[in-house]
Amino acid sequence: MTFGTTTLTRRSIGAAALGAGLAAMRPAAAQSGFPSRNFRVVIPTGQGGGADRLARSFDDGWTKHLNGRQFEYEFFPGAAGQVGYELFVSRRDADAHHLLFGNMGPEMIMYALQRPRFRFPEDLTYFCRIDVDDSCVFVRANSPFRRIEDVVAEAKRRPLNVATSRIPHPASIGILALGEHQNARFNLVPYGGGNPTLVAVLNGEADIGVLPIALAVQQGERMRTLGVFNRENILAAKTDNAPPINAVFGSNIPDLYSSRAWAIHTRAIDRYPDRFRVLEETSARVFDDPAFRDAYDKQGLPIETIRYGNRATCTEYALGMIDLANRYRAQLSAQR
Repeated sequence: MTFGTTTLTRRSIGAAALGAGLAAMRPAAAQSGFPSRNFRVVIPTGQGGGADRLARSFDDGWTKHLNGRQFEYEFFPGAAGQVGYELFVSRRDADAHHLLFGNMGPEMIMYALQRPRFRFPEDLTYFCRIDVDDSCVFVRANSPFRRIEDVVAEAKRRPLNVATSRIPHPASIGILALGEHQNARFNLVPYGGGNPTLVAVLNGEADIGVLPIALAVQQGERMRTLGVFNRENILAAKTDNAPPINAVFGSNIPDLYSSRAWAIHTRAIDRYPDRFRVLEETSARVFDDPAFRDAYDKQGLPIETIRYGNRATCTEYALGMIDLANRYRAQLSAQR
């Protein structure tokens, strides 16, 4: 049959179908021509920290699906992440070649408490969650505290110094909520990152520490996890069956965990929906790549914490953390 100047035959229809099938098999990036250059990534914490290591364990697998384009990182620690976020939103082009890799939990708490100049989700959208990392209470191996009950009992007698990576953090909320429930006193001391927090606990500068559990588990026998701020300890086998804190004290503290995620300017999604679709589709594929799991494991991170989350999941979590920060605003503000 003929329409205008185009003649369709069985052979041409078959060829067209084959071509469409091959196109569907090609990566979305190859079909769209995006990306056309390397990605520039803002990380709102220091180089060499947990976000840096996790992003690099992920980006090798992602590069395979993005025309071989690489990821170039910039680090802007300061003000609990506010410096990096504001710089990304206001000074980086919204062209989908610029991304942010952040820790949604503490950084959305920062957003709620510090009221920065950007707006979520109007200016920034998380779209690919990498992990779910429960908050925990931990001590050095030779600590006199053997159980979480020992910690609370001592904190009823005197204020305990608690090392944390930053005041606006899910783990910080957890220990303050526990103190409120048990009439125990905890003094948060922010150390500006996970590694300095671990060192402060190891050398006895702080009585106890609160961090995402993966960091404590990485320390092996040097640290002992005493409890988790979640209804279930998914790393029970690696933490000597450290109990859920709510189960010990009959409290109702919400599940508190960190989740690292990739983010993009919201206006880039509006301007370049095809580019954003490529990023969504290709980032999800990385989780099926055994090389990613190997890279994650080589960082000393427990693979049980890998947990993909899409844009909707990320947004729900981020908004929930904002609500949680507002709920505990008085306790967090008193520590600042």
